[in-house]
Amino acid sequence: MDISALPARERILLTAHELFYADGIRATGIDRVIAASGVTKVTFYRHFPSKDDLVRAFLDHRHGVWMAWFVDALGRRDAQQRIAQGQALPVLADVMAEWFTDPVFRGCAFINSVVEVGASVAGAADIAREHKREMVEVIAGLLPDGPQRMAIAQAAALGVDGAIVKAQMGDAALAREAVDDLRRLLDALVALR
Repeated sequence: MDISALPARERILLTAHELFYADGIRATGIDRVIAASGVTKVTFYRHFPSKDDLVRAFLDHRHGVWMAWFVDALGRRDAQQRIAQGQALPVLADVMAEWFTDPVFRGCAFINSVVEVGASVAGAADIAREHKREMVEVIAGLLPDGPQRMAIAQAAALGVDGAIVKAQMGDAALAREAVDDLRRLLDALVALR
């Protein structure tokens, strides 16, 4: 996508999104973001007074992009139609398998950000927690109503996060293994209902 015609703030944000996700927040300096987005320092600092502001904007943007993809990927696999049969939860493994094969996959931006910047960027951990809370809500939507719905959704989300970390640590074979492990966990959670 050619971003050169976009307004400066969007160019900066999209550039930061790409660089922070690919190379990490700490490894990506502001000068690199400025150069890659084609803006001046004055323009950059007018939109983002500090790198921390840019990090929070990146996380907010990533949340919207990832959640839209996640909901769409579930929909493409007819997850909502599988709820009545109790077979929607295992679809998560297929969704993760799709993401893990994306050439730009580098794990969860929220897990990575918390590990990288922790509490040193005020609000970053809050955004990450909110992202994970919304992910659990979407997963809960794959389950029929019942007293253990949220507990099972939280366990499934923990399994998803574990699979993401495992897939990020290795090659394609390890990513497939992570998906297989997640599938076994999800099947066991379905059996608990």
